[in-house]
Amino acid sequence: MKHLTWAALLVAAAATAYPQVGEISLSAGKTTLRNAELGTFSDTTTTGASQTFSAKTTADVRIAVRFTMNNEGYRGHEFGYAYNHGKLTITTTPPEEVGMPVHQGFYNFLLYGAREGSKARPFLAGGGHFSTFYPPGTGVFSGNGVTKFGINYGGGLKFRVGQMFMVRLDVRDYLQPKPNFWQQDLKGWMHMLETSLGLGIAF
Repeated sequence: MKHLTWAALLVAAAATAYPQVGEISLSAGKTTLRNAELGTFSDTTTTGASQTFSAKTTADVRIAVRFTMNNEGYRGHEFGYAYNHGKLTITTTPPEEVGMPVHQGFYNFLLYGAREGSKARPFLAGGGHFSTFYPPGTGVFSGNGVTKFGINYGGGLKFRVGQMFMVRLDVRDYLQPKPNFWQQDLKGWMHMLETSLGLGIAF
């Protein structure tokens, strides 16, 4: 018990010695996918003929919530969640297009180009994330999503508007293996490029 008490005191002392500035922000923007082909398949039609088709995923609107802790210098840590409105396109005749959302959770280490408190703060970001793809007929609570882990990097700019509020611009590239819904052999990693604009509050 004594050891736990001393540990708690040390943590409290460290937090006092290195003040933290928190931020919470909401961003909206666009997701652009690269290398998003999900393979080629063969199927037999009702007439007995063999038909070959391919599948590809796309995304458009992205909404993200971020929680950031910065020290008084040039470093910060950021955790967040993002929803990507995605689609699955299958090149049948005629082509079929159905919704396929992608949910993401991520962590980033931030390195700023200006000290905490500056009006404009450019930054670089790098970290890890997971992307969960939900194929047609499944949902968040179905447990049938396919989760892939990856890395992400990028940068952006935060601009203070008054004492509490800020505007932020983010550009990130999220790389992860492709989701193999049908146990297909997929090559390469998928890129999910984020470009977004957000509003944040500092506390």
